Amino acid sequence: MFLILRDRSGLVQTLTFKSAGQLFLDVSAVTTESVVQIVGELKESAQAPNGIEILIASLKVLSLAEPELPIPVVKEKGAEEVEFSKALDWRWINLRQPQNTRIFQVWTALEAGMRDYFLSAGYIQVYTPAFLSTASETGSEVFEVKYFDRKAYLAQSPQFHKQMAMAAGFERVFMTGPVFRAEPSFTSRHMTEFTGWDFEVSYVDDHFEVMAEEENAMAAAFQRAFDAVDEPEFEVPTLPFPKVTFAEAKSMLAEAGIANGKPDDLSPEEERGISDIIRAKHGHDFVFITDYPIAIRPFYHMRHEDQPELTKSFDLIYRGMEITTGAQREHRVDVLKSQAIEKGMNLEELSDYISFFRYGCPPHGGGGIGPSRIIRQMLNMSNVKEVTFLPRDVKRLTP
Repeated sequence: MFLILRDRSGLVQTLTFKSAGQLFLDVSAVTTESVVQIVGELKESAQAPNGIEILIASLKVLSLAEPELPIPVVKEKGAEEVEFSKALDWRWINLRQPQNTRIFQVWTALEAGMRDYFLSAGYIQVYTPAFLSTASETGSEVFEVKYFDRKAYLAQSPQFHKQMAMAAGFERVFMTGPVFRAEPSFTSRHMTEFTGWDFEVSYVDDHFEVMAEEENAMAAAFQRAFDAVDEPEFEVPTLPFPKVTFAEAKSMLAEAGIANGKPDDLSPEEERGISDIIRAKHGHDFVFITDYPIAIRPFYHMRHEDQPELTKSFDLIYRGMEITTGAQREHRVDVLKSQAIEKGMNLEELSDYISFFRYGCPPHGGGGIGPSRIIRQMLNMSNVKEVTFLPRDVKRLTP
């Protein structure tokens, strides 16, 4: 009788014979996915997976699994695919599949590489609160919660507080943490809660310096991930990343016959299209799209002095999907207030935020990065939920 063992390192075949008596009976009673401890003799075997097997000397069952699994871990030949929503219902069993474990090994290495870069470049790590007294960003798509005797909001980004770190003189900060978006969206790229990576840096002259920081961090992260896994499905990007303005991107897309889905933004189809164009032209999986119109950008993005209808902002697109939004920030109080009013924001609600800039604050910029989107594209997956440990969307709050 054969018993296949699996742990994070892989598979190994074990075996016993009827002549072992009670041991043979004990092995035959072990159900699929049970947790066992085996002691035995390691032997070479040309027929065994990996060329080795273990002749069982003793067996201890640490946890006996129920005989009927709600979803399979090992896919039987010819069996139907498990519906994705059902796989998420039994996520802890679904994650036992080695290809799913690998997702988080890649994520871990990617984040370690990103962190290594930020630490080597003199960044300080900070942790910002999830509860806010006012909605961040534009005021929409936020979760309102009861906070004792008043309202609070779950942060849709750490934007306000990482800028506070610039006013505090930290100069360079990075953070990882949960981000909340009350978007009634059912797309393959959106969730109501996800992990965000953010960074902010002082004394920048323009948004190109911010982009230089991100591409350095991204290259370091990809190198660490590339070194951590066998047969990586992705490449380590070369520096610098290609950069085109928003207007140039729209022109290139029009020439390629790709419809203009949004006049002030790029549609998912356009993101895929511009990536294909850049890949064909430069052989690169990344492209920065710069200088977005003010209509689509938040009030705190700095605007060009000679073209006030454009922001000193950027998106980073990777393999056809936007993974970062960033910009040089507006740090001048009078301009910041004027742009907030223009966007219809309530200055009274923003008073704490605006106060960050009243007592001296250096020019600064930064970006917010979506690692789940990066991992999805790196591993050629179809949905960000596949690469999220426990995804949350409009309908899912369990497990």
